[in-house]
Amino acid sequence: MSDPSQRLLDDLAGCARGEHRALSRLYRATSARLYAQLLRIVREETAAQDCLQQVYLRAWQSADHYDPDRARPMTWLSTLARNVGIDWLRRRRPEGDEAAVDALDGGHRPEDDSVALQSAQALHDCLAVLGQEQRQAMELAYFQGLTHGELAERVAQPLGTVKSWIRRGLERLKSCLTNGI
Repeated sequence: MSDPSQRLLDDLAGCARGEHRALSRLYRATSARLYAQLLRIVREETAAQDCLQQVYLRAWQSADHYDPDRARPMTWLSTLARNVGIDWLRRRRPEGDEAAVDALDGGHRPEDDSVALQSAQALHDCLAVLGQEQRQAMELAYFQGLTHGELAERVAQPLGTVKSWIRRGLERLKSCLTNGI
């Protein structure tokens, strides 16, 4: 059971059965990444912490609805986190500031979740087409939010190289997603 994705699948199944230890393992394995995602969305530490708690509450309550054929565990959890963060922003936005939240979620509605999960799976499949260095650069930049400079430092490569990896990676992803190549 060394595959992290399999461990997450097992923990989600445990949550669906009401196993508190499974939720604890799930939290330990995913909370840092989901917290970083929420912090980028809500931009307040206490709000991100509150939202993170809501994500795990929702995951606990709906783990029995998780379908591994539709999305990987981290994709499903990230979608929950994104929705919780956007909901938090909507509840706290000043009057007349709907455009900022709508721009963030692109007019997202809860019923669009299945389409988003399918799109996430297609993206995951297309990421597999990229070379390891290029895929790592894309994942660090877009899933962990590293800047190009931070990314170059992390992978010990020149900034221009990292920028080229990302630009070419985006081109290949676009081609893969539009043409299935």
